[in-house]
Amino acid sequence: MSTASETATALITPDVESLQRASKVIDSIALPAEGIAVQDPATGETIAHVPDADVETALAAVGKADAAGATWARTTLRQRADLLHAWYDKLVAHSEDLAHLISREMGKPLSEARGEVKYGTDFVRWYAEEAVRPAGSFRESPDGGANILTRRSPVGLAVLITPWNFPLAMATRKIAPAIAAGCPAVIKPATLTPLTTYYAIQLAVEAGVPDELVQVITTSNSGAFSEAVLNDPRVRKVSFTGSTLVGRKLLQLASRNVLRSSMELGGNAPLIVFNDADLQRAIEGTFAAKLRNGGQSCIGANRIYVQDGVAEEFVAGLTERFSQVPVGSGLGQGTALGALIDDRAVAQMQSFTRNAVELGADLLTGGQAYDSQGHFFAPTVLDRVPEEADVAKSEIFGPIAAIQRFSSEAEAISRANATEFGLAGYVFTENLDRALNVADHLQTGIVGINQGVPSNAAAPFGGIKQSGLGREGSAEGLEEYQSIRFYNVARRATT
Repeated sequence: MSTASETATALITPDVESLQRASKVIDSIALPAEGIAVQDPATGETIAHVPDADVETALAAVGKADAAGATWARTTLRQRADLLHAWYDKLVAHSEDLAHLISREMGKPLSEARGEVKYGTDFVRWYAEEAVRPAGSFRESPDGGANILTRRSPVGLAVLITPWNFPLAMATRKIAPAIAAGCPAVIKPATLTPLTTYYAIQLAVEAGVPDELVQVITTSNSGAFSEAVLNDPRVRKVSFTGSTLVGRKLLQLASRNVLRSSMELGGNAPLIVFNDADLQRAIEGTFAAKLRNGGQSCIGANRIYVQDGVAEEFVAGLTERFSQVPVGSGLGQGTALGALIDDRAVAQMQSFTRNAVELGADLLTGGQAYDSQGHFFAPTVLDRVPEEADVAKSEIFGPIAAIQRFSSEAEAISRANATEFGLAGYVFTENLDRALNVADHLQTGIVGINQGVPSNAAAPFGGIKQSGLGREGSAEGLEEYQSIRFYNVARRATT
């Protein structure tokens, strides 16, 4: 067992102009002077307050959205598409403002925040285009006595619950298909990063979205919110992104009124590197799959399996990449790894590292928190991680690469599938037959082959097993907000 050398304590400080720009954006949002405090994870500073809604306020928002939705459901497909295009244009025009806001409230580097803005706005553009391509069919009954017509209609009022790690993309991925399908919505963003949602909806209203069609609710009592709102008969759909534990509770609530449910839940993604992989591509792909968003991603590489023949070279290359990552404020120039979301996340990374090393893992770089008011943890590589270590069994949600070795393809597949989760997986190999065979055998809804960032607005995102129900993005994402109906039209008998 080896331990890493002491991590440097110097952190990149925020750029003054970037701080000023982020503050200007926050000042432009209509927010109260008191309520739920929103903090900058890089400094611990309170940067704004958002409303702390009670149950009555939440139910009033349901009523407003429902009333606006009755009108919106009668709009034409072209009207919905034009409005989404207008919102997209508004988001693009304010893309730098959005990126600075995301970086300030969530902590990710500005370069990654810009990437999220691109990803998040892509959903709005995609559903602007998808809105005018309605699914439906005409078919003849096999007995010849009728024609069967199928069409889609709005499922109804949708409750959208989003996480803190991608505050724009997780909101637009739900709001855009709801609007395109003709549904009103009540969205509850995470209280750790609610400002981006408030600002995005403010831009939507400026673009022409009816100001009561999408209601934003923030509350410190999520349990009471869910209990009240999901029991309201006007609500017909719930979409949630977050932990499996919370998702199970929401599904129980949704069952009372038989709500249409979409659940994008926890992950424990395996990443497999075979002996025949392009090692440089595998290292870069693993780096992206692990350190994107500081590792705070549901599809982040969790269990990294490397075949024996390339393990030493791969581990050395990945360790070198991790050891050179500039850490600091997301608004600092050159930052590649920002702050974690809060002090609990830092404590969890310390616990994972300590437990793995105690069980025999080699700590090759990192493994330490920084002496700072912010929530920083060094990029960390753990090699020869025992399967019983906490970091090998849990969703890490942080910048720790936990590496295990394997011998055969069958062994890799078996160990990769030995989890209740099934969101994403990754395969690195130059053998196409092996890539497709392993992908087919992985029990996940998403597989990245020779790449570390598989997400795309045009692709159906979602998992299997305990990782959720339904899909977001692509045409399938629109279907989650639609009901399929059929008309049986009798045919007149011929003489």
